[in-house]
Amino acid sequence: MTFPDTVLVANRGEIARRIIRTLRELGIRSVAVYSDADAQAPHVREADQGVHIGGSAAADSYLNVDAIMAAAAATGAQAIHPGYGFLSESVALARACAAAGVIFIGPDERALEIMGDKARARSHVSQHGVPVVPGFDASGLDDEQIRARADEVGYPLLVKPSAGGGGKGMEIVRSGDDLATALATARRVATAAFGDDSMVLERLVQRPRHIEVQVFGDTHGTVIALGERECTLQRRHQKVIEEAPAARLPDEVRRRLLDAAVAAAKSVDYVGAGTVEFLVEADAVDEVFFIEMNTRLQVEHPVTEEVTGLDLVALQLHVATGGALDPAPEVRGHAVEARVYAEAPERGFLPSTGRVLLFDPPRDVRVDAAIETGSEISGFYDPMIAKVIASGPDRRTALRRLDAALARTVVLGVETNIAFLRALIRDERVTSGDLDTGIIETMLPFPAADPTAPMLAAAARSVNGRRHAGAADIWHELPGWRLGAPASPPRTVFLTDEDEIVEAPAAYVHGIPTATDAHGAVWVFADGTTARLRPLSRRARMERRLAECAAESGPRDPEGRAPMPGAVVAVHVADGDAVREGDPLVSIEAMKMEHPVLAPHDGTVHLLVAVGDQVRRDQPVARVSEQETA
Repeated sequence: MTFPDTVLVANRGEIARRIIRTLRELGIRSVAVYSDADAQAPHVREADQGVHIGGSAAADSYLNVDAIMAAAAATGAQAIHPGYGFLSESVALARACAAAGVIFIGPDERALEIMGDKARARSHVSQHGVPVVPGFDASGLDDEQIRARADEVGYPLLVKPSAGGGGKGMEIVRSGDDLATALATARRVATAAFGDDSMVLERLVQRPRHIEVQVFGDTHGTVIALGERECTLQRRHQKVIEEAPAARLPDEVRRRLLDAAVAAAKSVDYVGAGTVEFLVEADAVDEVFFIEMNTRLQVEHPVTEEVTGLDLVALQLHVATGGALDPAPEVRGHAVEARVYAEAPERGFLPSTGRVLLFDPPRDVRVDAAIETGSEISGFYDPMIAKVIASGPDRRTALRRLDAALARTVVLGVETNIAFLRALIRDERVTSGDLDTGIIETMLPFPAADPTAPMLAAAARSVNGRRHAGAADIWHELPGWRLGAPASPPRTVFLTDEDEIVEAPAAYVHGIPTATDAHGAVWVFADGTTARLRPLSRRARMERRLAECAAESGPRDPEGRAPMPGAVVAVHVADGDAVREGDPLVSIEAMKMEHPVLAPHDGTVHLLVAVGDQVRRDQPVARVSEQETA
């Protein structure tokens, strides 16, 4: 068995860095590809060579098979590792590699064609004794025919794209009246993410657990299972916390899952790393249903590595070059992974973009990160920026170590879900192992944490330090003075992102990291909580009070504003339409997620944007006039 000299990594972010790390350890030359947005990304610098492949949008770069193959030819790469997402399950890329004599580090075309399409995979594995969720393939059916079939299966139903994964495009339908809207949304997201709008509809398991099995196959006909992973803690079908092994899973059910996964992989003569995913009814764990097979490495593969001692990327290279698999090692201990997203749970998990002013991860656990201090987070790609992985001899220890690690994971400059992750893994249902995919929804809305006195004091120290270093505005910033009375102490007042005014105590604080962004706002971190604080001068405070007084007697805000930076992907009304409060006006997409802008009140709508427009956070996208309606 001989490894290739040069491997091109057809991906970005933390998985590209992860693959490059193993290539370096194996003495293999690595080639990174990058878009306009990623020209300064860490994975480009860490590779032995970088090749620009197109524009910032994924369709213009990371999803461009011709550009990937041209980069491989130009750099002499003998193999391509697709990572996960993008082209990792692309038949077109596998076929192009075969035609060019380049090793595709993944399964062959047949496995990709069968398992890469959820509808075809359902039909195929059911013929090999693997249980599937009741449902149907909607390919070739119009909306009326889909409605008829859906009524036969019964509600609630899950609508999901046949292609792709990661929860993108999935919609829950609770009645036939909601089906048309769900189909339209799912098709739009699927087309943007995967270039394919075909759908599968399945019965929705009411209290499901999401458990998957890591499989590996070689060219000699051997398929092994490397244990299972619990991926139940998810929001909107996007995984948040993963662990290995699964919590409180009876040995008999575990054996059934592993056997079914191996059977599914063997049915397509599978070669390489794959994941067979199942739904298990939380209240009746003997009910096990196949949902899909991901024909690639998974985001959560580190937890399997931690409990097996294997390097799964190295194992992929081993089998891709003809190596034979050894028997599966014993699973030892427990590992838990938390996905750190650039998003604001306090604002409905809206994506956050901007420059990372400071990234300081813990050193005593594994952290796979896409970012570093100075990285720019755009709205073009998935919002996951890092994974924090902790392990231990048992589940309770692993969870405790993960909580402690998250408390020391510093990200300043963009909002993250770190505080939410800590709250989640401390939830009694999670610590006890009583899991289902609906737990996160019961924790919402997630309240914004008030900045603590030490955080405010640290922010004040940062602001005052800047003032002392430059020319101060003495009229607005010096302490008050009165004849015959002591001077009042100087006050540092901030405005939070929740639009609340807070005052910093007169204290001296060490050890709390702060950073200042381009707009003068101070970012501060403590115990897993981050706050963005905007200093307010005396004049600014007075102007706010006057504005608030005027607002109390004036009309309501007529504008619907963008909740985040992104692209307008749908307009739901026509200019001049009468709308009701809460009606959707436009939908904005960022980081592969759609968010509607709703009418602030009843009135007549005037559109300010069109489909395809790029908008910034808080930009008005529509104006609703009450006067015209009256």
